[in-house]
Amino acid sequence: MTTRVLVVDDQTVVRDGLILLLGLLPGMEVVGAAADGAQALELVAAHLPDVVLMDLRMPRMDGVEATRRIRASHPSVQVVVLTTYADDDSVFSALKAGARGFLTKDAGAEEIARAISAVRDGEAQLDPSVQRRLVEALAASRPVRRTTDLPDGLTRREAEVLKLIAAGRTNAEIARELYVAESTVKTHVNNLFAKAGLRDRAQAVTYAYRHHLAEPG
Repeated sequence: MTTRVLVVDDQTVVRDGLILLLGLLPGMEVVGAAADGAQALELVAAHLPDVVLMDLRMPRMDGVEATRRIRASHPSVQVVVLTTYADDDSVFSALKAGARGFLTKDAGAEEIARAISAVRDGEAQLDPSVQRRLVEALAASRPVRRTTDLPDGLTRREAEVLKLIAAGRTNAEIARELYVAESTVKTHVNNLFAKAGLRDRAQAVTYAYRHHLAEPG
């Protein structure tokens, strides 16, 4: 499967470098490049890429606002943020706007490719340091909630799967840890997403800590 990618960055050297990098990766096709968020909106409407690789700090329209508008107008188009800035405000604003991936610009080619493929498939991909800070911010001074009183009608097993998602486990890793088939894990994930109104794993992490169903570390 070829993944169609739109590159958005206001720095020409970075933009050209990403185009070259993605062009060398198997299964990746760059369908356009934008220098700011406003141009990104136009190119998304024209090309409907699978994934937008989005910078945050840009003139005219920043990456957070562009992400919000893209996700509102074209929900099938996913966004991976690739930025120099990984402060809490940038992270939380981008995720709230609908980004499913968040990487810093020191990420390697394999990490970028993995993030693009993950969000295309409906998963989330966060830089480990970003996920750790997100977990710490959401869980600070909050006790773990006992599973005797679960929100939104979640079952004990669904809560257990949710806790492992919050710990950064993939479906395959959850299956091994719980000694069940991966298809069973996918069913639990789909059920808990439907019950809790979750769109992706990034939202699931937030949900888990908001309802005290997971703890740091």
